[in-house]
Amino acid sequence: QVQLVESGGGLVQPGGSLRLSCAASGSIFSINTMGWYRQAPGKERDLVAVITNRGSNTNYAESVKGRFTISRDGARNTVYLQMNSLKPEDTAVYYCTVALGSLTYWGQGTQVTVSS
Repeated sequence: QVQLVESGGGLVQPGGSLRLSCAASGSIFSINTMGWYRQAPGKERDLVAVITNRGSNTNYAESVKGRFTISRDGARNTVYLQMNSLKPEDTAVYYCTVALGSLTYWGQGTQVTVSS
């Protein structure tokens, strides 16, 4: 069993910054990728960013390129999402994911609200 604990969400004004964290624990043997998705009300859950096991490769949604940065601490099995220049359209529940072999695990989600 794998547990993902997210933190760092909240309310921020447009143009502000937030940093999300997600710590994985449990039966972790070989992580393939770690990443973040988000889901706004009435919309589908979409990929925000993903990072490979050694952090050598990253992939971002076009809408967040240049504003968000994904990183990870392999020793702590933790992935981060630094979000800068936040916009109201970034408002969503953000979910952490971890891919282990053929299985994908999800966090409980953390709310990010960008509003003045």
